[in-house]
Amino acid sequence: MAKQKNIIAPSILSADFANLGSEVESVLEAGAEWIHFDVMDNHFVPNLTVGPMVCKSLRDNGIDCPLDVHLMVNPVDELIKMFADAGATSITFHPEASEDPEKSLKLISDLGCSPGLVLNPDISLDVIKPYMDDLYMVLLMSVFPGFGGQEFIPEVMDKIKEMRKIIDTSNLKIRLEVDGGVKEDNIGEISKSGADTFVAGSAIFNKPNYFDAIKNLKNNFN
Repeated sequence: MAKQKNIIAPSILSADFANLGSEVESVLEAGAEWIHFDVMDNHFVPNLTVGPMVCKSLRDNGIDCPLDVHLMVNPVDELIKMFADAGATSITFHPEASEDPEKSLKLISDLGCSPGLVLNPDISLDVIKPYMDDLYMVLLMSVFPGFGGQEFIPEVMDKIKEMRKIIDTSNLKIRLEVDGGVKEDNIGEISKSGADTFVAGSAIFNKPNYFDAIKNLKNNFN
């Protein structure tokens, strides 16, 4: 099965929260397709970030693009419900944070959102295989979650290639997302390795011109 259309999903973790609505509007106008939420609970991972009220606020103020929610929380099911109610489009979580990943994936689907699983750099792809039929997306972390602005872990590139093979062999329409240290100088290789959805935070929000930042990322697609 051919790789799906490439998607840029700026992470609001790197945005200016005092002007979040206009920041989101600006990156969408500059060519981003999705907006990515890094939801951290200072328990499953270090750091504490955004909750469902931020998601709802964006929806209430006219943001109608896909909102891609990555839950780095434990437990997950209650926050799945809250983010679904707040307007999330897709919701991904770490399988080790759920007592029953299959049940949590079904919950996401039943609430009208697209479900996915997230693997940290040290978690085997074998963890994903029992759930393939239930997945809209696999998110491979290319850093250990908890903080923005980290450098891409080079060893994850082989993992992206292997996950692409697994998806293609399955003949399932599963998006392959990568998050962590995605930048202009490596997005080409990440894309060539098989990813089709790219979370970028500082590579966009830390640049003076969002149009140029997103254009330069897309110009490096393979």
